[in-house]
Amino acid sequence: MDENRLTELLDREAIRDCIYRYCRGIDRADEAALRSSYWQDAQDCHGAYRGSAEGFIGLALEVFKTGPRNVHQVSNILVEFTAPGVAVVESYFNALQRGPDREGVVRQFLLAGRYCDRFEKRGGEWRVADRVVAYDWVEEQTPPSAGEEERFGARRPVGAAYPEDPIYAVLRAAGTSQV
Repeated sequence: MDENRLTELLDREAIRDCIYRYCRGIDRADEAALRSSYWQDAQDCHGAYRGSAEGFIGLALEVFKTGPRNVHQVSNILVEFTAPGVAVVESYFNALQRGPDREGVVRQFLLAGRYCDRFEKRGGEWRVADRVVAYDWVEEQTPPSAGEEERFGARRPVGAAYPEDPIYAVLRAAGTSQV
């Protein structure tokens, strides 16, 4: 395998890792993971929000305080290198989101769509430079009336926000510097 092809494969994997880090960041309320997926000067068009990624992260940090339940799953990640150090990336997502709205009413949604991203490689690292979230499916669902204790029963541990989620205990035990 030639060196250019090997570099392209490594770049594709680094881009996928960044997308997965974003999902961990948004689902686990992990600010560091969320920030590490965007360049500091990145832009984000995310539903009703349009502006800097920093502004989007600020909004997410406020939502994190409400104790929402989020699950994002990504698939069909198509990476197209358009110039040296630039890639256009389309990633399909499914998201389940539950949490209080501005009036405190708990709402639940099933969302499907695509992250339409321009990634840039800077200093050997790939991150999102520009994101447009395209929504292909939105379904409001009736939130469950029973609390998590009743619904989950003996299924433990239950996913949690940073740093209580089990993944962080596993990372600490492994001695990683990511925690």
